[in-house]
Amino acid sequence: MNERRHHALILKGGTVVDGTGASRFAADVCIEDERIAAVGANLATRDADVQDVAGRIVAPGFIDVHTHDDQMLLAAPQMLPKISQGVTTVVIGNCGISLAPLVHTDAPPPLNLLGGSDKYVYPTMAAYVAALGAARPAVNVAALIGHSTLRVATMDDPYRPATPAEQSRMIELLREGMDAGATGLSSGVFYAPGAAADIDELALLARVAGDTGGVYTTHIRDESDKVLDSLDEAFATGRRGSVPVVVSHHKCAGPRNWGRTVQTLAHIDTARRQQPIALDMYPYIAGS
Repeated sequence: MNERRHHALILKGGTVVDGTGASRFAADVCIEDERIAAVGANLATRDADVQDVAGRIVAPGFIDVHTHDDQMLLAAPQMLPKISQGVTTVVIGNCGISLAPLVHTDAPPPLNLLGGSDKYVYPTMAAYVAALGAARPAVNVAALIGHSTLRVATMDDPYRPATPAEQSRMIELLREGMDAGATGLSSGVFYAPGAAADIDELALLARVAGDTGGVYTTHIRDESDKVLDSLDEAFATGRRGSVPVVVSHHKCAGPRNWGRTVQTLAHIDTARRQQPIALDMYPYIAGS
């Protein structure tokens, strides 16, 4: 017991916002062995390091749910742009783009979003996970497997419909990735090469993610005039794949669609009565 207390840190006198939706409250927080051990008033401070945080907010680390930090985690594992803002977990591999599983000397757009082609050196998700373990990034990581990455890894021409054999190879790589610790499948069907896939291909892969406890996240096919149709495609993919759906960076793009979120959010709420659906959005007017 004394040994554990030697590692205790008390954050004293702060205002706790615990992330549950509950109202903020005044409390001390005890951290032992890098875990929250207690939250309450006037916690005992004997044998603990005490940090006076009166007048400050104490909160769990933030989760950045939509990032393209796949390469940054390896190149700059200190992750200062994240931890300096309180982010302690990042979700990578979004929009159908992930570093693994792919070895490629000339990865086409949009895969170059993650860096030069020399970065695609991980034939399996397990190899990428091993690289993360060696880099020891300062944040936790939840890794998605990109649908576009799977297409480039398995097809001589990823801009056409996939053959059954190519789809089978995608399934194999995705299943291997899920077994290695990936949290789901992402797609970016707004742009090539993901746009060449039909809903049959997407649902086939989404089921693999669902069968292994993962999610399906998607940069939908159209975020402007056909946004409702594109949302319906995403929801149908989730139903056919028996997998939760996350709509990435939801928006209604283009001046003539501004304000249509009144429609789209109501549409999403209606669909959520039948299946698990979530969305994320960025709180500014630029892409990221």
